Parts: sequence; structure tokens; C-alpha cells
Amino acid sequence: MTLPRLILRNLSDGRLRLLAGALVLVALALVARPLPFARDGVSVLAIVDITGSMNVRDYVDADGVPTSRLDTAKVALRDLVAGLPCGSRFALGLFTERRPFLLFTPIETCAGFAPIDGALAGIDWRMAWEGDSRISAGLFRSIAMAGELGTDLVFITDGQEAPPLPSRGGPAFEGRLGGVRGLIVGAGAPGLSPIPRYDDRGRETGFYGAGDVQQENRFGPPPADAAQREGYNPRNAPFGAAAASGTEHLSSVRESYLRTLAGETGLVYAPLDGPHGLSAPLRGAATPRPVPGRLDPRPVLGAAALLLLLAAFLTPLLRARGFPTWKKA
Repeated sequence: MTLPRLILRNLSDGRLRLLAGALVLVALALVARPLPFARDGVSVLAIVDITGSMNVRDYVDADGVPTSRLDTAKVALRDLVAGLPCGSRFALGLFTERRPFLLFTPIETCAGFAPIDGALAGIDWRMAWEGDSRISAGLFRSIAMAGELGTDLVFITDGQEAPPLPSRGGPAFEGRLGGVRGLIVGAGAPGLSPIPRYDDRGRETGFYGAGDVQQENRFGPPPADAAQREGYNPRNAPFGAAAASGTEHLSSVRESYLRTLAGETGLVYAPLDGPHGLSAPLRGAATPRPVPGRLDPRPVLGAAALLLLLAAFLTPLLRARGFPTWKKA
């Protein structure tokens, strides 16, 4: 048999073709280099409301156990960070009273995932330095902080002002509309729920009652219906003589109020539907920030070579069991 015919005969052998293909793929894997490309990441500052109403348990976890708004927000942020492309940056802060407190400046989410995860797990309502919850003031200062850091903003809150806003409303936003992009995330269910109460050792002792919280803000001008209240006197009792009543000792997500704040600031409102609901709204609201990436073809080439080798060595076994295989010419 001549050499050309011998070569052609060997090339017609299916196993030889598989081995040759595997050899070529291995050679390519040895010389291949990662391919650079750019993709859209984000740079975001997350501010979490840790005031008392965030302890309301109106969510349920994966096991069906009631869980608080704060714990649900922490899990949702962890899920958000885990899904961000490498090169994205994340900063974290807390809100109580009327101002945010920055825990750390933006760090890269892949290399810094462990400390980010630890910081999120460590957030606790006991970190609050005041009991008030002036949502609009805290939001406006959070927007200013995000602007100074050069990030977008995710502000998570149930929107319950404590004490309630006066009849004239809250403070006006003095920043530039849309100067900072991002989300206002409404935490909580639409129905009213009791707010857990704790003693000075952090032990839950029940729930707040109507007489435990301020039901009406009587600072500034009285409301329009003041003249119809019992005991009204324009000088001595401009808010009426009776004690204020209301539902401020109960809590729900104040969605309409948060939507109003979103419209005033240029942010986007998104409800916190559970522990996995922040990625899509943030992608739609955040500023796309190109981050460098690399596509390494070597694992794919190596895996393909391994599959060809397996196919080559399994051919005799398949032939012995009567399966159709490649045959020599």
C-alpha cells in the first residue's frame, strides 16, 4: 500500500480524527490569550433605613417564616451585589433621624464581596443613634452624599416619617432634579402592621400603642380643618383641645409619599418585592459605567478537547455494545 493511500485510510478513521481534533484544541488552549472587552457596570451607594418601623415583620423568608423589612433589605442588597458584573463599585451607609452615615466608600464588588457581605450581615437596628425618622431630610442628604462620591443611589426605606410631617409638608428638595440617578426602594406591605417595641436591653416587649407615638405634628400652622375641631381656639388651641388620634403606631409602606419624593428628586421608585427584586430596577435606573472585562477561551477549548478524547476512547466500547460508530474505509 502506498504512503498516500495509507494516510488517507488513517484519516478516514473516526477515532483518529477525534484525537487529532483534541490535539489541535489543546495546542490552541496553550497559545490562546484572554480577549479584552468592555461591559456596563454600576457604581452605587446603598443607604438603608434602620429606624424602628423597619423592624415590622411583613415579609416571609424562603422557609415561610415572617421576617422584618430590614432583614429582607439586607438579603436583597446581598443578592444585588452578587449579581453585579466585576468592576462595579458599591458603597454602604445607614439612615436614621435625619441624616445618613457612610460605612465605607465604593469598593469593587468581586474582589471586595466578602467585606461587603460581612457589612450587610452586620447591619442592625441597634446601630441607630436617634429614634426619629425624617425620611425626606435623610433622602436629600443621601443624594448629596452620592453626588460627592460620584455614584448612583439606592435608598431603602418604608417611608414612614416619625414624627409625622407638619400640615405644610416636608422640606423642599434644593438639589438638581436628576443630578443623581438611582432608586427609592419602598420596603414593607401596603397593609398596616404593628411596630415591635424593645426595652433598653434590646429585648422585644410587645408593640407600640396609640399613646406611645406622636400621632400629629403640631409644629407650625394648623391644618385646614382645625376650625372644625372640638375646642378650637385660634390663639390658645389652634389644633383643637382634644388629643390627636391616628394610626402612626402602625406601619405600612408609604408608597404614594415615596413616589412623590422620587418625582421631586429625579429618582425612580421601586417596591421591595422580596430578596431578589433589586437587580432589574437598578439596571433600568443606574448610570451605565463601562468596566473592562476579559473573556478567557482556554477553559472552553480544554473542555472541548476533553470531550473529543472521551469520545475517541469510548468508541470501541460503543462498537462492542452494537452502537453505530465510525468504521474504517
